[in-house]
Amino acid sequence: MAETSASRPASTILLLRDGAKADGKSRGEVEIFMMVRHHQIEFNSGALVFPGGSVDAGDNEIVTRADLYSGGEGLSESDRGFRIAAIRETFEESGILLARAKDSGAPIDAKRAGEIADKHRVALNEHKISFLKILDDNGLQLALDTLVPYAHWITPEGMPKRFDTWFFLARAPEGQIGVHDGSESVESEWLGAQAALDAWETKQRVIVFATRMQLVKLARSKTVDEALDASTREPIVDVMPVLDKVSFSEPHLRIPAEAGYGVTEVPLSRVGM
Repeated sequence: MAETSASRPASTILLLRDGAKADGKSRGEVEIFMMVRHHQIEFNSGALVFPGGSVDAGDNEIVTRADLYSGGEGLSESDRGFRIAAIRETFEESGILLARAKDSGAPIDAKRAGEIADKHRVALNEHKISFLKILDDNGLQLALDTLVPYAHWITPEGMPKRFDTWFFLARAPEGQIGVHDGSESVESEWLGAQAALDAWETKQRVIVFATRMQLVKLARSKTVDEALDASTREPIVDVMPVLDKVSFSEPHLRIPAEAGYGVTEVPLSRVGM
């Protein structure tokens, strides 16, 4: 029997905006910022993904500095760590920064976010500067309360690499468009949830199972407000897929019906596609 590794804490954000027609009117769908992983990256190579990654020691150091974030009231240290990691990874991978000015408490505007990204993002990705120092030097507080918990997935036992991942929803700050970093990710775009699923179905895009399930649920909402409201109201059910080798002609992964994705099993052959 393969040895089960401990699951590694990780976070990801579904950055949302309302889709608009050329005349500015709503298209009646939510758009999500997604990126294509570099083909040489070990995890999710070549896949269309949301910004995200592992919680690291630097995130936990920021947890101890309450002056560097706002909106963390009532959250455990662990919960704050997940949210801090989600915001950091999103900044590293997209340049979008969910933060407020420490002196005024006002959200930073797109111009200021762009200046900070231009000055620090490459150095941060190259580990030449810490996220904590960027926040400190620029008088910023991470806006933890802009993140709405959406889903909680844990990699099945027996896998060599396992993650304990929280998915969050967040409204994209006005004017912050986002762009891939060119190293871990080589493409980026805003697209509707159903459009992404259609691209997977027609084999134009690779989207792994957990990502697809979040898109399935998100496709039910026509506006960002609707998506955020639904996520606030609906209970989050922990999902750790279970491998079923006996009930079907080929192995399937099972997930709880209570998780609300509209499916309870999927052929293993389609999980990583």
